[in-house]
Amino acid sequence: MAAMAVGVGLVVLAGVPSSAARSGALPSAQVAALAAVVGPGAPDVVGMLDAARTALPLAPPAVPAPLPLPVAAPAQVPNPRTDWGPSLAVLDAARAAVASLSLEELAGQVIVARYSGADPAVPAALVSGWHLAGVILMGENIVSNDQVRATTAAVHAAVRADGRSWPAVVTVDEEGGRVSRLRGLLGDLPSFATFGGSGDDAATRARFAQLGADLAGLGFTMDFAPVADVTIGAADPTIGDRSASGDPAVAARTVRAASAGLLQGGTVPVLKHFPGHGSVTSDSHQGLPVQPVTQAQLDARDLIPFRAAVAAGAPVVMIGHLNLVQIDPGVPSSLSPATYRLLRDSLGFDGVAVTDALDMGAVNPGAPGEEAVRALVAGADLLLMPRDVAAASARIVAAVQAGTLPVERLQEAATRVVALQMWTAELRA
Repeated sequence: MAAMAVGVGLVVLAGVPSSAARSGALPSAQVAALAAVVGPGAPDVVGMLDAARTALPLAPPAVPAPLPLPVAAPAQVPNPRTDWGPSLAVLDAARAAVASLSLEELAGQVIVARYSGADPAVPAALVSGWHLAGVILMGENIVSNDQVRATTAAVHAAVRADGRSWPAVVTVDEEGGRVSRLRGLLGDLPSFATFGGSGDDAATRARFAQLGADLAGLGFTMDFAPVADVTIGAADPTIGDRSASGDPAVAARTVRAASAGLLQGGTVPVLKHFPGHGSVTSDSHQGLPVQPVTQAQLDARDLIPFRAAVAAGAPVVMIGHLNLVQIDPGVPSSLSPATYRLLRDSLGFDGVAVTDALDMGAVNPGAPGEEAVRALVAGADLLLMPRDVAAASARIVAAVQAGTLPVERLQEAATRVVALQMWTAELRA
């Protein structure tokens, strides 16, 4: 499929409105501050902003509105967009589509499932049977390019047969380096640390644009990359060279470049693992890592790449499984309302929040499907790999019927997911 001329703007200033950043309307003091964050030796800041605005507009130029605008003013801005990608018209269309879904269909529309084997009929049946948003392909599901194309085509067909006009969520962990599910099928990608170490943002973006186009050509709509964590080095057992750098500014630049590239290639990027897995000393695949720092300390380090990418229009953020003892002690961050408030209120993120895999060791499963309901109540929009899809769907339906999960919260989550997928179809039109 053809690469799309769509990308993420190059903005790192916390507190700079995304509309102003994308329009280039940055005061000189803020341009200077941006240069200070990016660091010495970086490309010319104004040139970067001009290039991003010219080549890869995520949105039309924003109209400053310090005072109430006349009623006719919206007509002056054609097809206004959200800060995270879809137009407001697409968001309205998604809201209308979600309003017509049954409760069982709503429950499925917020789940991305794992499955076994390499038979394309298996994920297609799973999606059809439970009205799922889609699936993730892991190593055991991948044999060859032709087999992957057959699988993704079967999943997309299952969504259409279910009466949905938008594409499925078909995703994969293709970070490069040691986390590469498609190794040997595409041009091998080096570790993300290699890109951070090169300091060549243009080359990073170009390489990830090629990856995005390759993934789109295989039928994927989403990639669980780039890693936005800032590694602490040898004491970090999980992220390491999956991170672009131990320097937050370098990580921020590299994450923005990779995200822009994936979008340019027609594949939705997913920043992970909010609020930062690179500074903990245990593995969330095995247990719940303790993150002892305060929110102020997170702001000073771990959140910098996430904040920069969100300001630049990131569409999806993955919530990791961490015990933020200074924020919500003992609760995995993926199930913590305080974590989602941090993402929404502090970073201003309005896009899709997806959990890390809910079958990981950090998440105590409790009753079958319980973790799915807890994540939705906390603020998640998309549930990745619940242990038991049938139980998760049934528990979501039961929670709505019991009033413990407001139907409005479920509809909000489904609307964001459907809008994202409608927008993905636009990127590839």
